Amino acid sequence: MSDEHAGPGGAENDVDEGRRRFLGAAAVSALVLAPGVSLIRYAEGDERSTAGASSKTRWGLLIDTTKCKPSCTACVTACSSYNGWKNEGRPTDPQWIRKVQVTDPSTGFSRSVPVMCQHCANAPCVEVCPTGASFRRADGIVLVDRHICIGCRYCMMACPYKARSFVSENLTNQKPWAPRGKGTVEGCTLCVPRIDAGKIPACVEACRREGGRAMTFGNLKDPASAISRALAEYPSAQLRADLMLDTGVHYQGL
Repeated sequence: MSDEHAGPGGAENDVDEGRRRFLGAAAVSALVLAPGVSLIRYAEGDERSTAGASSKTRWGLLIDTTKCKPSCTACVTACSSYNGWKNEGRPTDPQWIRKVQVTDPSTGFSRSVPVMCQHCANAPCVEVCPTGASFRRADGIVLVDRHICIGCRYCMMACPYKARSFVSENLTNQKPWAPRGKGTVEGCTLCVPRIDAGKIPACVEACRREGGRAMTFGNLKDPASAISRALAEYPSAQLRADLMLDTGVHYQGL
């Protein structure tokens, strides 16, 4: 039946019914991921903001590369342990955070740089996502709603930082607070459950405890915060600043 012959709201009802079936299937599939693990939404409501997310806050990271030793992988290990991913050296392995050696070819000057999702204000991954699965919280954290991620991987192609990974294999021993799903895309969440509980990301905590205290986490909108004061006092840079993405991660010493 064509739309013009459908009953009142017929076309709209068809779309709504299709959407309900799609989301219902996603909910059912979440039940078989692992015992005690479901693909819960990180946020609810029209703006997908939780009680821990406020537009008065923009969470960010400042990484002082002069304090980051090439041999130190404390941040990578902590992220892997907390979020339940492993990198075994295969091209398809997750890379929520990785250490990159950056060298100036003209001078030979080299630094070890942790790279993860940069939590951009103008996030390309959000712009290209056809379902809205990639989204930015009110507090600036960029996340993936795995309930509606269809695994198209447009976000992976759009990200200039190679900060997202596709889950192509079955998963076991998942962390209940960091649900993952085969056939979906994932990346750094800034340890959002910890942040919402008033804690700092696992990588920052590990860097303080085991590394060179190279990472500072805080509210970029609070001029009195440690991260804002450090940014005001010393020069810093954003990776690929020419793209004007307004990243939430800043680097010093590059």
